[in-house]
Amino acid sequence: MNQVSNDQIRQNVRNRYKEIALQDVGAGSCCTPAPSNDCCSSAADVSAKMGYSSEELTAVPDGANLGLGCGNPQAIAALQPGEVVLDLGSGGGFDCFLASRQVGASGRVIGVDMTPEMVSRARENASKSGFTNTEFRLGEIEHLPVQDHSVDVIISNCVINLSPSKQQVFDEAFRVLRNGGRLAISDVVATADFPDEIKQDIDRIYSGCISGASSIGELEAMLAQSGFTQIEIEPKDESRTFIKDWIPGANVEQYLVSAAIRAIKP
Repeated sequence: MNQVSNDQIRQNVRNRYKEIALQDVGAGSCCTPAPSNDCCSSAADVSAKMGYSSEELTAVPDGANLGLGCGNPQAIAALQPGEVVLDLGSGGGFDCFLASRQVGASGRVIGVDMTPEMVSRARENASKSGFTNTEFRLGEIEHLPVQDHSVDVIISNCVINLSPSKQQVFDEAFRVLRNGGRLAISDVVATADFPDEIKQDIDRIYSGCISGASSIGELEAMLAQSGFTQIEIEPKDESRTFIKDWIPGANVEQYLVSAAIRAIKP
């Protein structure tokens, strides 16, 4: 990782998402931390390209959807009433609020984010819109502030690739899931080796959901090492249409795609 320390990577990511959390609602954003938002459409337009329906996009509080992510974990999670859901890297609460509607009053949704400004924004969104079955906790996904065997489903949207300690993330996910619990996440996977200029640009590229991506084989091995079974990783080639806009002119879509990642804790 070019001798950049794990803590430096986390701090770069935290600083970038602090900036996003403090943006005006509707400013629009990309997964990539470009110097401006010129590459981006509105948050709703960006999310629509990732597979969210118009009904989903209008069902959340203003300011919850920041246009981040690379897919729609709701589409693969098959959430049921009464389940406890954990969102890794919950941001402004977008996926948490959608999950909240699916699990209902008898269920619960927990969002974890390492950026204080994101947690504050999500809590404000929940309060002003009356989401009483959601809560947001400050913490790192490598050290989840969640009890053992207490969660039915873990979702996440283009966040685990940002971690410099992915094996630890999957170990923690396995720890907090109940037996029979499931992982249902959207994330990017590497399809080819990155050139040196991408690997070396930590500020602009690592925190932009790009150079931290692992290959499908690497992800399968990490999930299996944590104890997961029934591992499925489904690349979404159509995601290249929006990934190419993350860093215009860099051709990053040649090196990675979004994928639906599923696994079960036996």
